[in-house]
Amino acid sequence: MSSKTKNLIVRTITGVLFIAIMVSGFLRPQAMVFLFSLITGLTIWEYCSLVNELKTVTVNRFITTVAGVYFFLAVAGINSGYIQTNGVFVPYLLTIVYLFVSELYTRNENAIHDWAYTMLSQMYIALPFSMINVLAFRQAPDGDIHYYYLLPLSVFIFLWTNDTGAYCSGSLLGKHKLFPRISPAKSWEGSIGGALFVLIAAAVVGYLESQSNALSGLTIVQWLGLGLVVTVFGTWGDLVESLFKRTLGIKDSGNILPGHGGMLDRFDSSLMAIPASVVYLYTLSLC
Repeated sequence: MSSKTKNLIVRTITGVLFIAIMVSGFLRPQAMVFLFSLITGLTIWEYCSLVNELKTVTVNRFITTVAGVYFFLAVAGINSGYIQTNGVFVPYLLTIVYLFVSELYTRNENAIHDWAYTMLSQMYIALPFSMINVLAFRQAPDGDIHYYYLLPLSVFIFLWTNDTGAYCSGSLLGKHKLFPRISPAKSWEGSIGGALFVLIAAAVVGYLESQSNALSGLTIVQWLGLGLVVTVFGTWGDLVESLFKRTLGIKDSGNILPGHGGMLDRFDSSLMAIPASVVYLYTLSLC
């Protein structure tokens, strides 16, 4: 068996297990919170390991990771209604203050770099992942907060559909590069093909939801809009992570997922698509 075939088998098995874990993790609120707090922690830990390879950067990996996970859990507690006071964010704020003040005593070469990369982990990873809670916990007309797995799960369904559609379309029709400076493999034909696949998936999800007691409140047209938002911002998220890796001079962010690279490689698209979806849904609620 050739190495290429082995890599394909490993990649396929990892992909199937990954999707199975993700889908099952959305079925119950406790599982979702646990799963994404773990994902947040692993992704920030990986990020810190990468930036600490830079000569002028020394990020406190442990405390930065704990801060990001705590922020995720605090947002989950507030949005689920389990925690009623914003005082839950005080420990997080104290942790951030500590990460700033500690630079006075570490004598690291470039404190500004340390501060910048530390806060980037919170803005780029912890905050976007925390927004999954805004999608998952919805307030029903009776005023009660309910867990609704379809909205956050649909973001990932659209991302996976876009990746598959873009790969197939790009392989067959790709001629015009989308962003050759950052990602030479992506093409306009692939991106358009991926978007069409997502629109079909969004229409199916919207139709199926309309046949049940839905909490999203979205029409099929609005589901189509969500699909486009996920596609566009998911593509940008992929390109942002490609730029991040190119700046660091690496090919993969890690090897925790055999055949798929690291946590950033696997969740790069969602880091832009999740907050963009929240903005889209809040915009609809204001219209």
